[in-house]
Amino acid sequence: MQSKFKALSLSYKNAPVEIRELVSLDEGAIRSLLTKLKDFFSLTDTLILSTCNRTEVYYSHELDLSTEIIKLVGLEKGLSNTNAYLDYFDIFEDDKSAIRHLFRVAMGLEAQVVGDMQISNQVKRAYQASADMEMAGPFLHRLMHTIFFTNKKVVQETQFRDGAASVSYAAVELIEELTSNTHQPRILLVGLGEIGEDVAKNLAYLTDAQIRISNRTYAKSQALAVEYGFEAIAFEDSFEAMKDADVIISSVMKSEPFITKGLVSTFDIKSYKLLVDLSVPRSIDTAVEDIPGVLLYNVDNIRSKASETLSKRTAAIPQVESIIEENISEFYDWKKEMMVSPTINKLKNSLEQIRREELERYMKNADTQQYAIIDKVTRSMMQKILKVPVVQLRAACKRDQAEEMIDIINDLFDLEKKQDAKKE
Repeated sequence: MQSKFKALSLSYKNAPVEIRELVSLDEGAIRSLLTKLKDFFSLTDTLILSTCNRTEVYYSHELDLSTEIIKLVGLEKGLSNTNAYLDYFDIFEDDKSAIRHLFRVAMGLEAQVVGDMQISNQVKRAYQASADMEMAGPFLHRLMHTIFFTNKKVVQETQFRDGAASVSYAAVELIEELTSNTHQPRILLVGLGEIGEDVAKNLAYLTDAQIRISNRTYAKSQALAVEYGFEAIAFEDSFEAMKDADVIISSVMKSEPFITKGLVSTFDIKSYKLLVDLSVPRSIDTAVEDIPGVLLYNVDNIRSKASETLSKRTAAIPQVESIIEENISEFYDWKKEMMVSPTINKLKNSLEQIRREELERYMKNADTQQYAIIDKVTRSMMQKILKVPVVQLRAACKRDQAEEMIDIINDLFDLEKKQDAKKE
């Protein structure tokens, strides 16, 4: 029986954030789960992807192991009643749907922000973890490299990855652009609600910046600071910290301005002060723009930029899907060849064994020249005998009937018994 590639997926489409948080796996948990899957089910081609928006397991096996895997995820996370989470998972039971889903995820078509540029790196890290744990066989190696090639083609031939399509990412992209001439820009993020937290995650990609974060709940800013290598400061110290910051990002929910013109006018601005207001209602007084050296951007400016990008990405989706289908088709051609290769090799070995046995039986007394001639003739005969079943196998691949043809050839030439006898 042929092993089938399968997948199970819990994502933002079916599960709220509080459920996604419960089953989210960090690097250590992923490695632990890979080890369990290897030990319990002897899995090889296995990939585990876990981000803020999804937790997914891809694997090759002849049986559907989705329930068992979900229970192992629950065990890893210390969840007592894993049955309560089964309905949040989408199950992809056949090769084509699982492979197509992985392609779509890796390209960013299934992302909450379509075309998300971070997902390709997250998929690469997941693949590296599998390779490090020796959980990637020839099938997964080929599949992942096909996906990486497809991603490169999407980047080169479409506008799907151009620009920033989320407000938080667009804000960080703007900051990176405006601070490009500043050595180690000092950035202060105040407020870690949903959008503030998302901005913090994106700020982690500004490796040259000195980043400080502050929140009314200090424990939250401290946890994020530890995770991303930032500095957490107490909320009451945030006004003092604003004096030194080159960039101030405000994501504070207040009915009146949190950062006023009077406050900003007390700052000693030597070159510039970039203020980014991501709050609704706005938390930075628009009058601060009157102060020399102050640049102010609000959520509407940034959303406009993100919306324009998102429109371009959406328009590029049919082109991306076409590239995906083209590369899936090429991968399937390789997969079909891989499916019949073991049978072709077994048939070759079986015929070669017969040929050698007959040579030894009838050519004991032949001289070197006679032996060489007969050896050449029998090799040629064997190649001609092989030609028809090999051609038929490859033709069956194109008709998606490879498994039936493999069974026929195995029975016709008794290959399974001969293989077992050889092992004994």
